Amino acid sequence: MKNTVPALESPISVPRWRSLLFVPSHVPRFVEAAHERGADGIILDLEDSVPQDQKGESRRQLSASVAKVGRMGAYVLVRVNRGLRALAADLDAAVMAGVDALVLPKTDSAAWVTEIADAVSELERERNLALGRIRFLAQIETPAALQSLSAIASAHPRMVAMALGPEDFSASVGGAPEFDLLLTPNLSVLFAARAAGLLPLGFIGSIGEFSDNEKLREAATHARRLGFAGALAIHPTQVAIFNEAFSPSAQELEWAHRVVAAQTDSSARGRGAFALDGKMVDAPVIRRAREIIALGPQAELDV
Repeated sequence: MKNTVPALESPISVPRWRSLLFVPSHVPRFVEAAHERGADGIILDLEDSVPQDQKGESRRQLSASVAKVGRMGAYVLVRVNRGLRALAADLDAAVMAGVDALVLPKTDSAAWVTEIADAVSELERERNLALGRIRFLAQIETPAALQSLSAIASAHPRMVAMALGPEDFSASVGGAPEFDLLLTPNLSVLFAARAAGLLPLGFIGSIGEFSDNEKLREAATHARRLGFAGALAIHPTQVAIFNEAFSPSAQELEWAHRVVAAQTDSSARGRGAFALDGKMVDAPVIRRAREIIALGPQAELDV
């Protein structure tokens, strides 16, 4: 019998996640201050950053933690564990009003995404929550997962973003998280995510390096030029850097508005392509200009 994916109760737009800040859910002072960091989203971590003997208490406090980190309007995400028993406990704790997405670590197949989606749907129905509201961000952390990126990206309507886990991926191939090793898998995630209409998140480098701000800013700026939409942060100092790097500059916005204005004039003259600043402008360039405007401040959104 053919599997069917339940329809969402209503369409959910793709969020803007320039920065997603990991917060260890078992450390109260980090949870209390998370809403002040300026991140587009807060990831309450139940996985790697939480010691095994504190995971239970983190789950029990999760409802209060969700309310605290989301009080300034940031998206609230929860990273669950990969093991079946821990995952079941995590889902039971995390499927609640106020949680916007789950971060799925070590995602390696579409079937795994579908199984989790089915469990979340069951919990949503039991708890009278909007069906499909909780989305998925899949972390790709093994070379085996690279063979299934397209299937993972399109596995379920809950999928909204993908990101390479640079540290885990590098360890899984016996290497260090350096540019040469991470370039190809990051680009593979980027292409698969864009093909499926998802947000590609990340940059080419180690997420653990937060002491060299200029190096991080350069890596993030490069990532945006490649097509990435944002990145995951493990330290508050990374947030402002990502917010800036994954936002268009004033010069970009000015260029984009001139392109759109010139396109309006060109269309009125019956022309599909035109010259601007000594360069030919056609449909792909116009699309890029509109995308830049859409990423600008709220006042810039109406084209």
